[in-house]
Amino acid sequence: MTGALLTDLYQLTMLQAYYDSGMNASASFEFFVRNLPAQRNFLMAAGLEEVLAYLQGLRFEEEELGWLAASGRFSAAFLRSLEDLRFTGDVWAMPEGTVFFADEPILRVTAPMREAQLVESRVINLLHYETLVASKAARCVLAAPGKVLVDFGLRRAHAGEAGLLSARASYLAGFSGTATVQAGMEYGIPVYGTMAHSYVQAYDDEAQAFEHFARSQPGVTTLLIDTYDTEAAARKVVELANRLAADGIRIKAVRIDSGDLGEHARQVRAILDAGGVEEIGIFASGGLDENQVRDVLRSGAPIEGFGIGTRMNTSADAPFLDCAYKLVEYAGLPRRKRSEGKATWPGRKQVFRHFGADGAMARDTLGLHDERGAGKPLLELVMAGGRREIAAPGLEAGRGHGRWQLAALPARLRALDAAEPYDVEVSVALKTLARQVDTRSGAVAGTTPA
Repeated sequence: MTGALLTDLYQLTMLQAYYDSGMNASASFEFFVRNLPAQRNFLMAAGLEEVLAYLQGLRFEEEELGWLAASGRFSAAFLRSLEDLRFTGDVWAMPEGTVFFADEPILRVTAPMREAQLVESRVINLLHYETLVASKAARCVLAAPGKVLVDFGLRRAHAGEAGLLSARASYLAGFSGTATVQAGMEYGIPVYGTMAHSYVQAYDDEAQAFEHFARSQPGVTTLLIDTYDTEAAARKVVELANRLAADGIRIKAVRIDSGDLGEHARQVRAILDAGGVEEIGIFASGGLDENQVRDVLRSGAPIEGFGIGTRMNTSADAPFLDCAYKLVEYAGLPRRKRSEGKATWPGRKQVFRHFGADGAMARDTLGLHDERGAGKPLLELVMAGGRREIAAPGLEAGRGHGRWQLAALPARLRALDAAEPYDVEVSVALKTLARQVDTRSGAVAGTTPA
């Protein structure tokens, strides 16, 4: 999924027109989210590493250029100019795991126009999806502090790449691991697994299915107990666990995947404890999201972990972000869009974060990139001249940063319900620049972003 043709046609038709006009001066584009979904108090930045890998590998293969030539849309001279196209620009970005808000750029690309324009579609594609999932996963983490959370989403993900990226994004946001095996190999994410109902159904005797599995996977066994009768299966687990203990085999947990999870968990916990196997944990799954997890835990259910899949990696309640990658400067002049309801701020920008005496986030300032303020600048130079400026920090570092970011959120924003919005102010210098740009281009009044 790295080809140069993984883009929209209009990127290439614009490049042809730029080529015909001799326009390839330096351009700056910024990626941001216009508005937070109604169910979100914050978003978490993710996907930067995939973007940087894409930029480093950007090139047109001979086969791709041949296909473009056969389309008849592009001149031979233009296509020849693409043969040696490589990304040579600079990238500024918020580190993965950073919490951010509406209108705040999390990435800026500055490069010759044809490079900066061409990458728009894939940059949005990668940042949008991982940020969407990480933001949803972060809410699950806040709903279940200290609990084991496992990504169960591959089977209903929107194709394989989405399954891998959602495993990565959820781990970045604080999940304990994933059921997706390739994500373990690709990213070093801990891999978790239990069993399917089909395994139990394949046996004539449920207890025999449990025993064979436990002997096959000693020490890491999690038994699925709701295929038939959840409480009856729990009693079988008690008998089996006490018998297997003589052979040094330990059952780690049981999983409940249906019904009233809280009530089943309470009954199963009582059965396990009465049988002397208090060490066996309870793991729950079955179409969960952060709201259901919060509610079942509030009910006092004795559940140690949750498998969360479809609703997390499709971000079911907010399946897309109103995001954009917009030109903010070209040929040394700030630019801005003035479309009704979609006006943007001009110029290269920086986000400055201010903290209170208690260490919690207090407010942000959206200003120009070269302003100096009391706040902490969030965008960092991560690529210069097409090369990584610093070594990739790694997924564990991003995970640690994300943990710190969630801890620094004001308490009201950590809640799952809509809260009073976080304060993001716009600097005087940026407002002044917007007026200057409008004056230069003859803009009408009333098109400055709110």
